[in-house]
Amino acid sequence: MVATAERDLERFTVKAEAAADASRAATEALLEAEAEAAAAAAELETARAAVDRAQDDVAALGREAFMGADPLGDAAVLLDSAGPDDVLERAATLDLLGEDRAQRLAEFEAIRGRQERADRAARGAVSERDAAARAAVETAAVAETQLADSQRAYDAVAAQKSALDAQLRDAEIQLLAARGVANPSAARDQQKRADLALARAGSAALVAGQVTSCYGSRSGAMHNGVDIAAPIGTPIYAPAPGVVLQAGPANGFGLAVYIQHADGTITLYGHINQYFVNAGQQVAAGQQIAEVGNRGQSTGPHLHIETHQGGLYQNRVNPAPWLGARGITLGGSCG
Repeated sequence: MVATAERDLERFTVKAEAAADASRAATEALLEAEAEAAAAAAELETARAAVDRAQDDVAALGREAFMGADPLGDAAVLLDSAGPDDVLERAATLDLLGEDRAQRLAEFEAIRGRQERADRAARGAVSERDAAARAAVETAAVAETQLADSQRAYDAVAAQKSALDAQLRDAEIQLLAARGVANPSAARDQQKRADLALARAGSAALVAGQVTSCYGSRSGAMHNGVDIAAPIGTPIYAPAPGVVLQAGPANGFGLAVYIQHADGTITLYGHINQYFVNAGQQVAAGQQIAEVGNRGQSTGPHLHIETHQGGLYQNRVNPAPWLGARGITLGGSCG
């Protein structure tokens, strides 16, 4: 029953983190769409300015065509034109434009085509930006709802687990007493402390805590990191030297630290309570970078660690092998 409660707690935590991950991705998509819309708007403005300049040249071509025309023939046709474009069309038909003027006419047409393409691109970019904005808002709302639901379920199961733990402790003490162990309560607590110390020993170089969820598919969602439960304020240490890429607010994680290491791997530390490093800072292996917290889409105090390869959020892989190569073993299925 205790094991079942622990699996339920893991499921609720992973669901909350998965919802936060979807919200982060939607926010990033919105930022990209906004950048594309801004670039498209700038290109359209440039194209419009080019058209304005070209129209002045077209008007000059019309005047030149008119001034050089036969006053009793071609000039009359030109005078009857509706505007600069019509002047050029008629002038071209009447072979009044020389090679240089024809080239200038072609350039104007090309510029006008560029404006039309830029206008279509700008409209499309604005539409995509608006769609991305709606998706970001909707995904964030879903994430908040998922967090609230997971938090309520987590709290209920946590209370149930606490009661089960108490029952299990009583049963273990009774068993030790039945075996004739002196002071069974103290003996049981001593053994549990030893078991907990053993469970934490492997990851102590990272954070002194207990692994609650490994990398991989969990409850229909992809868990892209490893969760290590520990009390708020527990120190978090850099597992290897590196450079801090970011440190501060992070969508879904509340606060997070990102470190890039010599092999290009980026490690992420999420849900932290506070951080003690800044972007651009060099950190050494074993240096404290943050402390465990319960911020962001989190159902309980823990460290969420990820390893990214090929760039931030490009390829999120299992942290266990990378950590293991640096002497940090997570144990159990995470190993």
